Amino acid sequence: MTSTAISVAAALLVAAVPAIAADNLQKLQSFKPTGTAPAESVPQTGPRADAIRENLKAIKLPQGFKIELFAVVPDARHMAIEPSTGVVFVGTRKTRVWQVTDRTKRRVADDVVSFANSITFKVPNGVCFSPDGILYVAEQNRVLAFPAAQFFGEGGPDVAAGVVVPQGKLIPTEFESFNHGARACRVGPDKKLYVALGQPWNVPPKDKLAALDKNGLAGIIRIDQDGKNREVYAHGVRNSVGLDFNPADKSLWFTDNQVDGMGDDQPPGELNRASKAGENFGFPWYGGGKVRTVEYKDATPPAGVVFPVVEYAAHAADLGMSFYTGKMFPAKYQGGVFAAEHGSWNRTKPIGARVMYTAVKSDGTVGETEVFAEGWLTPNGEYMGRPVDVQQLQDGSLLVSDDYAGAIYRISYAGAK
Repeated sequence: MTSTAISVAAALLVAAVPAIAADNLQKLQSFKPTGTAPAESVPQTGPRADAIRENLKAIKLPQGFKIELFAVVPDARHMAIEPSTGVVFVGTRKTRVWQVTDRTKRRVADDVVSFANSITFKVPNGVCFSPDGILYVAEQNRVLAFPAAQFFGEGGPDVAAGVVVPQGKLIPTEFESFNHGARACRVGPDKKLYVALGQPWNVPPKDKLAALDKNGLAGIIRIDQDGKNREVYAHGVRNSVGLDFNPADKSLWFTDNQVDGMGDDQPPGELNRASKAGENFGFPWYGGGKVRTVEYKDATPPAGVVFPVVEYAAHAADLGMSFYTGKMFPAKYQGGVFAAEHGSWNRTKPIGARVMYTAVKSDGTVGETEVFAEGWLTPNGEYMGRPVDVQQLQDGSLLVSDDYAGAIYRISYAGAK
């Protein structure tokens, strides 16, 4: 751990924290045992694993690629891969964060255990690492930090923990909702923590818009890694659950989920590019792309609205995304964006449940967007799985999480040496 990481971790561990007895946070900040039961372990063999492997035979990939079961992980959502060891931390929309370890580097999980189960998590969907090894967990209304998580997590339920944003301070409690409450996070090139904050409505009432915008809901905020200097980085974002930085120019890219109830084929899903702080991406005046919402059709949109760089198919539910920086995949894929489509929930004929690929040129503009992996949605409209996030292992292979099947898959290129 670098000196920067140590100083940040120390600041987090000694920060004043409200008494939250159920979380054991005060004990953990003082490195005291909580008496919590041992971590829960998830079996990696048996009928469930066998059934998932069988279903993977239906997945279609470009020639030369293959997909395999990496881990059985209940409710697997967003993933964060520890930079030095490759340990994978997996968020959920429930109460668990999972720690997935491939000890022998056979590119399959040896252990899947609950992480920090002495803490009562609430929708710990967003997980992300700083380059110097601090794990951040963005919950529905709190952000926690875990220095050296991969090592403390090995020891059982008690871990080193710090509070970045206290419970009830990420968003005003009046806006807490089970709808659009799953956060996504990333640490940017500026070393600040970025958190996407979906707002709780399909389209918000006009009298709530100012309060939402002031607090960064329907937007993306950024803060220092110790929680200070909060600002709204991007406005007009309905419900982003996937973001990453283009390593070429450091710009922030993110998916956004469009307005429901406007028909099967509109508005489009979005992949957006933010080039600077303060830009507005059009919601709620636009429901997706350049399609105006019924509720705001007579209202004047903000000046200079930034429209998406890619319009995805309507109601495919575009979630986690990442830039591909590896060398395993052919040159065609290097530097581009992989994005997971969770699949429709209210479209007459469902679409999605697949992984998309968008080429990104050296000047930051996009090329073609195409289906990369599909088959989790059967021809008769049944889901065998619902991809949530895509992240890259150190060897250049791609992990895909699936909260429906409760699994993480690994896609590799067979032509690579």
